[in-house]
Amino acid sequence: MSDKGWRFNGNERTYLDDVLNSGFGASESGSMNERLENKFAELHNKKFAISANSGTSTLHMALKSFGVGTNDEVIIPALTVAMPGFAVWQCQAIPVFADVLKDTFLLDPKDVEKKITSKTKAIMPVHMYGNMCDMELIMKLANEHDLFVLEDCAESLYASNDKGQKAGTIGHVGSWSFENSKHLSTGDGGIVATDDEQLATFMRQFGGVGFKNITAKTGKVRISRDQFQDPKYERHNMFAYNYRLPELCAAVGLAQCERLDYFVDMRESMGHAYFEVMKDSNLFLPQKTQEGFRNTYWAFAARFLGKDYGVSWYDFRKKYMENNGDGIYSAHQTTNNEPCFKNSKLGYGDVPIAESLQKDLMLFTTNQKDENERNIQVTALEKTIQFFK
Repeated sequence: MSDKGWRFNGNERTYLDDVLNSGFGASESGSMNERLENKFAELHNKKFAISANSGTSTLHMALKSFGVGTNDEVIIPALTVAMPGFAVWQCQAIPVFADVLKDTFLLDPKDVEKKITSKTKAIMPVHMYGNMCDMELIMKLANEHDLFVLEDCAESLYASNDKGQKAGTIGHVGSWSFENSKHLSTGDGGIVATDDEQLATFMRQFGGVGFKNITAKTGKVRISRDQFQDPKYERHNMFAYNYRLPELCAAVGLAQCERLDYFVDMRESMGHAYFEVMKDSNLFLPQKTQEGFRNTYWAFAARFLGKDYGVSWYDFRKKYMENNGDGIYSAHQTTNNEPCFKNSKLGYGDVPIAESLQKDLMLFTTNQKDENERNIQVTALEKTIQFFK
């Protein structure tokens, strides 16, 4: 196995063989999708989980299950990737951009409150970089205004608050991405989880080409062969999408679930190592993790303050890479400033803090395969900080 496949050295190949040997049918223990969904629901203590082909698809499924439609408003943080905004657009709804907090880089509940209108249908907190939003305040607002809450946990699998509640388990629906850079990877894919059977049934059917006989618990059509083959049989009860996760991808995801603690602990350890190097440096202000919260560090995020000392973002990154660093990623453009939103004038909302932070954020990778690779990154950071000291 090449070094690039180190994350897939558990039961992935065994389960892939099972799928191929079954001719893409289900084994006695069920389809890979069913097994993955049941395992993920169990890990998050939720009644229902529905897998899909991407984390963007799951956001769309969830918003539609809330009844979000034309000219409804959905409040999202501006400092995130564009996909939450895309999901709102797919519903022909309007994204309302809310600002973030200076220290946690996460959705500011006070700004959310200011932007709630009579058209608001849902709030979509995005748990960024492995860090969890203040869901207590967000749910308080949602309950006061009778709004749905969709937690986007794409970057924050197993993050938790000071009550031990995991990201994705507090709102009406939690959504996760299984894209290759995430804590758990199926190459690409995603999953939603909820305790609400009505929402789960809708999401299952909406992402499963509208088959009327599939349920909250399973994507399989459980009817007799005679009925299924009857020319009078009516299959689809809604206009819908084919968002189903391929069985091969589900097989990989199931094996990844079995080692999830390892993947999360590895990233968390790397995040703590970066923090120890940065905590006394004037060049950085690391993302704040609230007391008692667990940050699972999809990436280590920090505000770069080098311009106050004559050091540019680009110069620091260049020197870091010269010192064998993996590279430093920037934060995505705030969604309101992405050309597709800006040029079409889709969405609204002033977000000065998010726009200021975006220019300065540095994201350090946390998915190193072993202690040796982790030490290389830590040493590179130490040398680079020392160079500009």
